[in-house]
Amino acid sequence: MSATILPEKTLHYPVLLNEVINIITPQNGGTFIDCTFGQGGYSKKILEYPNTKVIAIDRDKNSLHIASDLKKKFEDRFSFHNIKFSQIKDLNLKDEIKGIIFDLGYSINQIKNLSTGLSFDSKGELNMKMGLNDFSAKDVINKLDQKELEQIFRYFGEEKNSKLISKKIVLERQKKNLDTQDLVNIVKRVKKKHYTKTNPATKVFQALRIFVNKEISELSKSLEASASIVSQNGIVLTVSFHSLEDKICKFFFNYLSKQDKVSRYLPEKKTTKKSFSLITKKPVTPGSQELKLNPPSRSAKLRAIKKIDTYENNVNVFLKYENLFNIENFSEKLWKNT
Repeated sequence: MSATILPEKTLHYPVLLNEVINIITPQNGGTFIDCTFGQGGYSKKILEYPNTKVIAIDRDKNSLHIASDLKKKFEDRFSFHNIKFSQIKDLNLKDEIKGIIFDLGYSINQIKNLSTGLSFDSKGELNMKMGLNDFSAKDVINKLDQKELEQIFRYFGEEKNSKLISKKIVLERQKKNLDTQDLVNIVKRVKKKHYTKTNPATKVFQALRIFVNKEISELSKSLEASASIVSQNGIVLTVSFHSLEDKICKFFFNYLSKQDKVSRYLPEKKTTKKSFSLITKKPVTPGSQELKLNPPSRSAKLRAIKKIDTYENNVNVFLKYENLFNIENFSEKLWKNT
């Protein structure tokens, strides 16, 4: 059965759109960077206000046709770059940047597009590449060893059955190369007594997607770069959808906004000067009306900080997550052999 791509008219709701707009205030004009353009929901809303510009980024080439339509409509007020958001530092920025936005979720079109391999219903090869990748999820489950798979599932998916699942994968792939449904069935067999309302393979799929797209290092690098790029009184805002992403955003925002150190992994700060102030002391989550309209938004958490002074950093802020970066480096054996 061939993969089916849903028509473009599939509805996509930008999560926490009103809350995002209230925080970044495009009503007052300014230039904004939309680091996860996707279906263009945030960018379109920002451009409704006069005297605004949007610099959009997305690694997924499927966003190009939407970006092309916006370019025709708004001309010099809009530009699009098909790059990873960790490459934000390489942009030739001429304007002061009033706000930088990260929506770390996936649109309904990306999930329902069975060719991406993000859906449990996909009948083809495991993919999960969101663009500009060196390897796919198929390479991961068919080539990495049991210990490596176990760590990916445990740390990126918080999967309690990671050891048994990885063992079963290694056994089954001796018979043939595994595809999407093979993986789903393996997880279902391992977790047959622990079914919940969600698909039992959810955490394994999340872990593979994070690993394939190097989402941990991508997020860390882009947050660090954003702190330098955003202008005085500018906003850095994230909308995350799983606990690992949210922990990283929370940790970094606390580091920027607190005078004392926020982790035993970091040295004592040499200055009491704060570079940023927290706008959201607690994460903003969707209200009942949005949840009714868009149930997948239930896990969304919005965090935001405001730049109040120059940002200079001479330490490895994300040393706390070095183990996760090391797990990402398992991929070296994949792209060297592809």
